[in-house]
Amino acid sequence: MLKGLRERWCPKAELVEGKFRGFTGLSRRREIPRICLELSNKGADLVIFLTDSNDDGSNAWRYRLREEEGRIPPNYEHFVLVGVCQRNVECWFCSDAEWLSRMTGRSASDFRTIDPKGVFESAMQISCRDRKEKEITDLARIAPLHQWLQNRSFEDFFDKLWQKSKEIGCSIENLRERH
Repeated sequence: MLKGLRERWCPKAELVEGKFRGFTGLSRRREIPRICLELSNKGADLVIFLTDSNDDGSNAWRYRLREEEGRIPPNYEHFVLVGVCQRNVECWFCSDAEWLSRMTGRSASDFRTIDPKGVFESAMQISCRDRKEKEITDLARIAPLHQWLQNRSFEDFFDKLWQKSKEIGCSIENLRERH
C-alpha cells in the first residue's frame, strides 16, 4: 500500500521496508530507535511506521497509535510519522466498497464488514505464494482516496502525511479540497 502512495505522491522517494525481528513490545522498543538512527544516518527525510491495531474496537487504533508514538525517541520525532490502521490495512482499501467492487468484480456488500481482510484477500486472489504486491500497489496508486477519509485511522494518517509533505517537498493532493 505504501508503494502505491509513494508512486502517487512522491515517486522519487526511496521506500525501505522495515524488517522487525519480533512482534513483542520489547523487541519493537529496541528496534525502533535503531531503525530511526540508521535511517537518520542515511539522510532520510521521513520515516513512516505503519501497523495494524488488530482490534475491532472503534478507538483501538488510537490506543495503539499512542503506544507506537511513545516508542519513538524524542530526538527523532521530527522526521517520524506513525500510522495505525483500524483493524488492518484492508479496512482502508474497503473504505470505498463501491469502487473496490468495480475493481475486483466482488459485491460491494462483501467489503462492508468489520474485518474485511479475508474477503479482500479472496477478491484480490492473494495467497501465501502470491501476495499480489503489484496489484495492491496499483490499487493504492489509483484509489479515490477522498473516500478513505471516512475511515478515521486513515484520516489521521493522511492529515499527518499531508502536513509532513509540505516540509519535505512531496506534492500530496489535498483530499479535502478535491471533493
